[in-house]
Amino acid sequence: MSRHIHVIGIGAGDPDYVTVQAINALNDTQVFFAMDKGEAKRDLVELRRRICARFIREPGYRLVELPDPQRSPDTDYREAVSDWHVARAQIWAEAIRAELGPDGVGAFLAWGDPALYDSTLRILATVAEEVDIGYDVIPGITAVQALTARHRIPLNEVGAPVLITTGRQLRAHGLAGCTLVMLDADCSFQTCPPETRIWWGAYLGTPDELLLAGTVGEVGARIAALRAQARARHGWIMDTYLLRTR
Repeated sequence: MSRHIHVIGIGAGDPDYVTVQAINALNDTQVFFAMDKGEAKRDLVELRRRICARFIREPGYRLVELPDPQRSPDTDYREAVSDWHVARAQIWAEAIRAELGPDGVGAFLAWGDPALYDSTLRILATVAEEVDIGYDVIPGITAVQALTARHRIPLNEVGAPVLITTGRQLRAHGLAGCTLVMLDADCSFQTCPPETRIWWGAYLGTPDELLLAGTVGEVGARIAALRAQARARHGWIMDTYLLRTR
């Protein structure tokens, strides 16, 4: 037998989003690996601890925190991300060797779903080239689903496509019909026409959840100000929004 890794989607903030399949995988795990992103993002590690404490039926599991390498801000974006992934893969490989026995079961808990704007699966594929591991993926409720549920709206219009993209891409290519935007530190919706409809949410599924909706002209400035205030207060922010043209 070889080491096995569960990649478990834990949903977008609310522990009630954790699925039965995820709970079964949590109870099958001996060692949980979590990235230490510094004091400002300590809440993200603590949520993982609370999920383990709530759903794991037997004691004896361990949580191992790994230092998260810094991503260079001074190089090309894709090059910086690639280098960051390589550095992470090295740290993960060393930790799996050191902390997990030859037939042990470990896990990474991915915020939301491991397949949507999350680096876990790419990095783990690199680790698997160096360390003898198998791994499986347990899907989770994404920020996309949490956002539309909290605003009580469908994601798509009748028969229409949906684009899921980033703030960087929205600024570069503009709005295309119904667009869901993630990873936007610059409030890129402000580049859209003022009549564009926006549904915005931050810290979805947590006690700190923030929601606003309207047109960009009506609520865009309020969202930008509220986002800046929340990030300053917490030290971090996760937000997403849906845009629709009139």
